[in-house]
Amino acid sequence: MKMTLTILSFLALIPAGTALASDDCFVPMADWQPRDAVARLAAENGWAVRRIKIDDGCYEIDGRDPDGRQIEVTVHPATLAVIEFEYEDDDDGRLHRSGKDRKND
Repeated sequence: MKMTLTILSFLALIPAGTALASDDCFVPMADWQPRDAVARLAAENGWAVRRIKIDDGCYEIDGRDPDGRQIEVTVHPATLAVIEFEYEDDDDGRLHRSGKDRKND
């Protein structure tokens, strides 16, 4: 019986740990920067914004960089740090990552 209880306890903790590990931007909504601040960040970097959305608890900017490449930028909602920057390569039309946990300039 003790072995079964130990196994069940362990199995109950696995999904919770996995969920926390995959959520890069877990921040209470009260601590989020407004959407306008994200739009200003994009303008300061020369990005033409098509859409700003929330994905997995982070802001995500879809648009184009100053060179006209399609981009997806993941932004931390409280700090506005750039977490991930993906761009479309002209050669194959796929999005490529350019750094993880990159801070905005």
